[in-house]
Amino acid sequence: MFDKYPWLEPVLLGAVIVFILDLVGNLISFSNRVMNALATAIVFAIVFGGLLYTGILTLDVKTVTTETPAVTAPATPATTTP
Repeated sequence: MFDKYPWLEPVLLGAVIVFILDLVGNLISFSNRVMNALATAIVFAIVFGGLLYTGILTLDVKTVTTETPAVTAPATPATTTP
């Protein structure tokens, strides 16, 4: 199933992690919506940062550079004499 859609596994794993972190944030904030959003963001930042710092999670970001063509001056129209 994951062979056909290689992006599906990380998306589902991320959704489960965010769901669990949101539950923790909701328990911390006592069901206040603004505090829930803030608590969830803080818990996510701590867990995500910790996973990156310890090396358990790595981000494989590749930079692709392209060669830009040299800018040339626009061609001037030919002048015609009647």
